[in-house]
Amino acid sequence: MSKLKKIREQKNLTQEELAELSGISVRTIQRIESGTPPKGFTLKALAKSLDVAAQEFLEITPIIQESFVNDSQIPITTSEEKIDAIFGLTKIINLSSLPVSFVPILCFLSPLILKLVYKQKSNIIKQIISLQILWSILAPVIFMIIIFMKLGKSSTIITMIVLVLSNIFIILRNAMEIDRKQKLYFKLNFNML
Repeated sequence: MSKLKKIREQKNLTQEELAELSGISVRTIQRIESGTPPKGFTLKALAKSLDVAAQEFLEITPIIQESFVNDSQIPITTSEEKIDAIFGLTKIINLSSLPVSFVPILCFLSPLILKLVYKQKSNIIKQIISLQILWSILAPVIFMIIIFMKLGKSSTIITMIVLVLSNIFIILRNAMEIDRKQKLYFKLNFNML
């Protein structure tokens, strides 16, 4: 049973009554109850209508909640601000690889340094760093294979451009998914940290 459905039933509300109370469509409430996580305005409207904290509806592990909020120097007052700060920092850590995406070793060093500075222990950040470590290993290997195949200067340059653009695409696509669903689009089945 979804968290929204559980809370809604505890408050003795039907989906239609909650829709009227929150201004959210019945179809959206049905989607959320079937597993789609609420975000943005929908999340805030449902939380306000049911008189609960927004984090009640989200699948956030306690490790993520503790790490940034307790260790930061930024005063955070409400649960919604805590969630926004956690995922905002996660997005910054992910995007920190972008300016150095053409140098494989720096791609994982910048998120790793930010992880250590902000004392992050969440799995999503470990996945971001693991993905960049894997790319940092594979990119030079692929590049060297192309060089040893002696296909010419143009193939070497094209390979460099494709490798850099692929990493930029991975970083940006994951940033979009962090914004939308608070998870990664590209991830590994294991952590390297």
